[in-house]
Amino acid sequence: MKKYGKLILILGIAIVLVIAFFWLRTRGQASEQNPFQTVKAERGSLMATIGATGTVRSNQSATLTWQTSGTVGEIQVALGEIVLKGSTLASILPDSLPQNVILAQADMVSAERALETARNSNTAQAQAQLTLANAQKTYDDANYSRQSLETGRNNEDAAANAEAQYIIANKNLESAQAAYDRLANLPDDDPNKAQAYSALYTAQQAVKSRLNAWNWYKNQASTQDISEADAKLALAKAQLLDAQREWDRLKDGPDPADIASAQARVTATRATLNNAFVFAPFSGTVTEVKPMVGDQVSPGIPAFRIDDLSRLLVDVQVSEVDINSVKIDQPVTLSFDAILDVLFHGKIVSVAQVGNTSQGAVTFTVTIELTDADNWVKPGMTSAVTVVVNQLDNVLLVPNRAVRLVNNQRVVYILVNGVAQEVKITLGATSGIDSEILTGDLKEGDLIILNPPSNLGPGNGGGPGGGGMFGG
Repeated sequence: MKKYGKLILILGIAIVLVIAFFWLRTRGQASEQNPFQTVKAERGSLMATIGATGTVRSNQSATLTWQTSGTVGEIQVALGEIVLKGSTLASILPDSLPQNVILAQADMVSAERALETARNSNTAQAQAQLTLANAQKTYDDANYSRQSLETGRNNEDAAANAEAQYIIANKNLESAQAAYDRLANLPDDDPNKAQAYSALYTAQQAVKSRLNAWNWYKNQASTQDISEADAKLALAKAQLLDAQREWDRLKDGPDPADIASAQARVTATRATLNNAFVFAPFSGTVTEVKPMVGDQVSPGIPAFRIDDLSRLLVDVQVSEVDINSVKIDQPVTLSFDAILDVLFHGKIVSVAQVGNTSQGAVTFTVTIELTDADNWVKPGMTSAVTVVVNQLDNVLLVPNRAVRLVNNQRVVYILVNGVAQEVKITLGATSGIDSEILTGDLKEGDLIILNPPSNLGPGNGGGPGGGGMFGG
């Protein structure tokens, strides 16, 4: 029994070997008869894309530097902390600040007081009103005095009255003199004699005054008197005009120029004081912290970096050949070498209107915003970007690897009854794998040859071939 079993096993192996031999031989003959790799022409969807690479950046980024020198006194934020615009990040010890900053602290008080006065005080307005009233009175007096030099002396009635007053004063003097003479022999301390002397003195002074008045009307004003009066009048007029201008400036309330000047002083002083601090210029995340408490710093030394991570952007360069296919809000896919097997999405938010030329090539900057970024995506990462410029459905497709260029004409080869036939085609949109067939004697189901030999051409497929679809 063992011999029969062994014999059956040997016969079975022999039969398997014979079958394998004939199968391999048949396969080899078939391969020699049909050496082409083919794929059926099919209808499907095509996503036309443009590829580019770029670096992730934040929506806004700033490196903050110290504005003055001193010793770091306090660090108020930590790496990765989210801060609001205007937040204080760090400060310098007050006693280590330069003299100009220390003096600004005192100047700030007076600057703010001056601003408050300019905005609210009525003192300047009241003073201007009083000055105007005084200037008006001074001008009126000077003007009257000047006119009196011309008109007063030519007044006959006034001159006659002055003469009459002089005559009366003389008569009064004669009476006073006679009264005093009658008492001349009395002692000097006699009350009646003293009273008579006082009356005599008064009468004498009255005569002098009345004589001067009468003489003034009888004589013309001197050139010097007129010149002095003119000068006083001109000065009074100039002072009146100045007072009027000041009143016009203040009568409706505080002068805007005064307020602006006071505000500028406050702003300048505050800016000097703020040099002792580092503030966040916008809301964002602290992405770099350089100083430590006790460090000696000086102007221009970097302190912090802040990034607005609320939006992550990628700038890519698109060739002038493709730029007119790029539009705002077009969808984009992004991949990162640092984040394997994850595809992110985005959209175009900006397309440059002016191109950049480098080594003879013209490109345009296109900015993409990531719409589903997570914490794995960070500024500085390199991203491979694919811009979807067109989405076509139910179009006849041909693999790009099957397209050849023959005599400047795009062609594919199809297999008909075991023979390769050339078909001229016109391509439309293309992706990295397939292209759209716009025209050509190619229909759905045709067997497209993926690996036509280079000697295929017009006729039986012989003739010069052109390589791939881009002539390479």
